[in-house]
Amino acid sequence: MIDVYNPATEQVIGAVPETADVDPAVAAARAALGPWSALPRAARAAHLAALRDLLAAHAEELAALITAEMGAPLAISRKVQVGLPIAVLSSMVDLLAGDEPQERIGNSLVVRDPVGVVAAITPWNYPLHQTVAKLAPALAAGNTVVHKPSEVAPLSALRLHELVREAGLPDGVYNLVTGYGDPTGAALAGHPGVDLVSFTGSTGAGRTVAALAAKNLTRVSLELGGKSANVVLPDADLAAAVKVGVGNCLLNSGQTCTAWTRLLVHESQHDEAVGLAVAAASRYTVGDPTDPATRLGPLASAAQRDRVLSYVERGRAAGAKLANEPGSVPDVGYYVAPVVFADVDPESVIAQEEIFGPVLSIIRYRDEDDAVRIANGTRYGLAGSVWSGSPERALAVARRLRTGQVDVNGASFNPLAPFGGIGDSGYGRELGVHGYEEFTSVKAVQL
Repeated sequence: MIDVYNPATEQVIGAVPETADVDPAVAAARAALGPWSALPRAARAAHLAALRDLLAAHAEELAALITAEMGAPLAISRKVQVGLPIAVLSSMVDLLAGDEPQERIGNSLVVRDPVGVVAAITPWNYPLHQTVAKLAPALAAGNTVVHKPSEVAPLSALRLHELVREAGLPDGVYNLVTGYGDPTGAALAGHPGVDLVSFTGSTGAGRTVAALAAKNLTRVSLELGGKSANVVLPDADLAAAVKVGVGNCLLNSGQTCTAWTRLLVHESQHDEAVGLAVAAASRYTVGDPTDPATRLGPLASAAQRDRVLSYVERGRAAGAKLANEPGSVPDVGYYVAPVVFADVDPESVIAQEEIFGPVLSIIRYRDEDDAVRIANGTRYGLAGSVWSGSPERALAVARRLRTGQVDVNGASFNPLAPFGGIGDSGYGRELGVHGYEEFTSVKAVQL
């Protein structure tokens, strides 16, 4: 058995089996594939709607469970960790209300079929959302799923599995296996009975998954790391851009792949931006994630805490200026207080590598071209942001950024828009119509 720890208390709160053999789960998914894919779209929509309604009915329970297993403050667990999966399920129900996607090209009818058995391998930072972001479109398209959650935060997946059964989905449509990335995740990624692997996690693990799947020529969709830039142009509302940027960076204790961890400001505004960032970060109270006053909970594990702290020391050793005095943290729990670095070299380790914690790097740029060069100057390309008093100027810069998504002037997240990255941030898309299509194969029928 694998123990599951509450990162705020360091106490064991549960345990899950270490699955040694994924064959039965893959076989169950294969057996259920034909009947499930043959269901009318309206019938699949009804199943997903039933699951959505159950998530909504159990939202408070699920939020508390996610807070306990990975440390997100309850307000974040309610609004994001549980709220987003409900929205994603609703989007797939709505999508299935339309006609089956198809097009005509000359004498060909182009249709989309389910790809088959999907292996969904998900991380610990948004355990329910990352699962539903794969499960909902995969099932909507007529596929069946074998899911391996992270061993760090698997308890919400176990509860989801119970709710799937309660919602009345047929046996074998959603199958759960628990265990470590190796051997359980590796066995699933390299299984010849899997038709598509959808993986969210680190870039290194993504490379391993892709290599294992390649042996069977299995399709792969990868949503990996990020080192996103928040580009603040000189004509922007600096105070608003920094406040929102710090909030984005610190969301979920910085354990968000799309976090704007690099704040790019014009050299003439650098010092002012540093002062604003330090002030904003100081308002993020660190503590018990069940306390309504807490804005920053613990990191998900001792290993993650130690990794983040090691990056902070590397940043200081490399000459980055620590702009704030990190506040105190509880004696028990895997906590890291917000860290703001100023005068960061854009080529330094803390500006190039994903830290996955509450660490912000503030970087100077000379002009707009220099800002774009720095923003595009990492191997990642998942998300980003541009701020300007001119929406047209902001859009022009946004189009120059090599990344999967860009927010202009703090625009809100859209769960219907395609989500994914380029470069070391992976390939493939989740959410909305594009996410649905990721779980289909294209067939041309000549008439």
